[in-house]
Amino acid sequence: MAGRTLAGRRALLLAACATGVLGAGLAYAQAGATYDPAQLPEIKGVVAQYDLTPRGDVDGLILQDGTEVHLPPHLSTELAAAVRPGNAVTIHGLRAKALPLVQAMSITDDASGRTVIDAGPRGGPGAGPGPGPGPGAGPRPRPPGPPGGPRDEGQALDAQGTVKMQLHGPRGDLNGVLLDSGAMIHLPPPEAARLAASLAVGRPVAATGFGVQNSLGESIAARRIGASRDTMAQVAAPPPPGGPRGRPPGPGAGPGPGAGPGAGPDAGPDAGPDAGPGPQGAGRGLPPAPPPGPDGGPAAPARP
Repeated sequence: MAGRTLAGRRALLLAACATGVLGAGLAYAQAGATYDPAQLPEIKGVVAQYDLTPRGDVDGLILQDGTEVHLPPHLSTELAAAVRPGNAVTIHGLRAKALPLVQAMSITDDASGRTVIDAGPRGGPGAGPGPGPGPGAGPRPRPPGPPGGPRDEGQALDAQGTVKMQLHGPRGDLNGVLLDSGAMIHLPPPEAARLAASLAVGRPVAATGFGVQNSLGESIAARRIGASRDTMAQVAAPPPPGGPRGRPPGPGAGPGPGAGPGAGPDAGPDAGPDAGPGPQGAGRGLPPAPPPGPDGGPAAPARP
């Protein structure tokens, strides 16, 4: 009887394990279809041109009514294959409050029915519109570009014309202009903000820099810009990610990463994260040693 009971328990355990494995596989298979972009607001329009970066990525679309539509660059190839300028599209995503700007979760070509969906960065099950990759999130990692392409500075280009519309990043920061010639001029957001008055719609702009010019469009990362070729000035480079590095701490620098709240200025080199104010050399999380007694030994503990 005991043997049969043990065998029955083993069978139940194996069945439970198998059920768990199958359930995990089913969850993985359905991860890409967890969220329905159709629940988001719908925007319709006709594509005027691709929103092309100086790297050669199709970052989204520009509609004929001037709306900028953003998708992450890892969908660049898929978007260019599914949607062409002149086509009518249906977009589901989030509109910006004060700009004609849309963060898209899906774009459908109305004629062919092909849809491009932003299911989050590639590389794992369950990727979808969550706290990290969802609309409004920070910049995403860019895919590697083609060898010798615009990521290696690209080709030297110049453009001149009248500002047709201003361009913005996914967070709404001004980062360039679209000229009446169709060329896109991009600048670091701090420089674009500084030159905003000169980049207003209807103003003349000339620029030189590096970028890409192909069947998808023309996009330039400006190195020099002005109202004309004769008045162009240097564009300041963007600050390096994370700010300057390797700078030694100055006088009066506070406690380092190891010093915890309340670490005093005299905390010794062995003070740990819980070290509080006290004499130099206090141990990790321990109170300072008592003062020596009259005979040089440790003082007697105080009586309660």
